[in-house]
Amino acid sequence: MARALRVLTQLMGWACVAIGLFHVALGNAAIPGAGSAGATVDSWGRFMGACFVGYGLAWLWAARQRPIPARAVRWLAGVFLLGGVGRLLSLAVHGWPQWFQIALAVIELGLPPVFFWLANAEERAPRGDWPTRAWNARS
Repeated sequence: MARALRVLTQLMGWACVAIGLFHVALGNAAIPGAGSAGATVDSWGRFMGACFVGYGLAWLWAARQRPIPARAVRWLAGVFLLGGVGRLLSLAVHGWPQWFQIALAVIELGLPPVFFWLANAEERAPRGDWPTRAWNARS
């Protein structure tokens, strides 16, 4: 479970960093259907891209910890889930978006429960790290 959590956390981090940089670099062109949205949406999209880079870096920070902090993973996954809920609210208010946004909503609503499950399993796992701690104390 620990390895699955570490790999998935790293993938999430790198994906968020890459997507965020893509939005910072391309602005409206990074959002399907928003190419002619104007300067205000472009500015907002680039700013949010930078925030997404920071979010990805938080995932990468969590992936580098030993053990991975389950509380941090749950918080980060909760933020991701909130993004999916936001997409559902948009769907309810404005109707169906472009198909790629629907695919993203499925990921944003489906992946957090996996992270919650893995984080809980990791938190409950017995820690057999006594020899490692003892070795590090001698170093």
